[in-house]
Amino acid sequence: MKISDIQKLKNSNTPFTTITAYDYPTAKIINELDIPLILVGDSASMVVYGYSDTTPITMDEMILIAKAVRRGVDNALVVGDMPFMSYQPSSELAIENAGRFIKEASMDAVKLEGGVDHIEQIQAVIRAGIPVMGHIGLKPQSVLVDSGYKIHGKTLNSALKIFHDALALENAGVFSLVLEGVPEELAQLITKSIK
Repeated sequence: MKISDIQKLKNSNTPFTTITAYDYPTAKIINELDIPLILVGDSASMVVYGYSDTTPITMDEMILIAKAVRRGVDNALVVGDMPFMSYQPSSELAIENAGRFIKEASMDAVKLEGGVDHIEQIQAVIRAGIPVMGHIGLKPQSVLVDSGYKIHGKTLNSALKIFHDALALENAGVFSLVLEGVPEELAQLITKSIK
């Protein structure tokens, strides 16, 4: 599966499933189901490593899981989830860690949380030749700032911020966008407004 194949699925209005995987046996099962997109999620922080949220997981821990998932998949597009503090401090660090996902774990792309606030890092990673999946709305890596997991975009101002983040990410060149924990109406509006 290629990025262009994923984009064609959206444009054809064909429903498809995306799933998260953390290990080789699960990846093998998913591979048999012909699911087009697999995320190696930083939620492994809780699911695999037993941490309380996504913030403690390291790049080394994510690479280990991503390599295992990649060995079990030969059909789907596989995306590595950039963990907390692997990209936020600088564009250089973002490129270095995104490159690790590509070189060490054979990921097809990476996912970064944030919109306008991390646009420089996202653009830098894309300029380096690494495809990026964006992620806005509820951002689990912001759990400390947000005081937990809450729906985002319920007020006009917060909905406008999320909408502007979506447009900025599209302009930056992300190939897809995760909308997590946003009202259905806002998700529909964003989905219709961006390619």
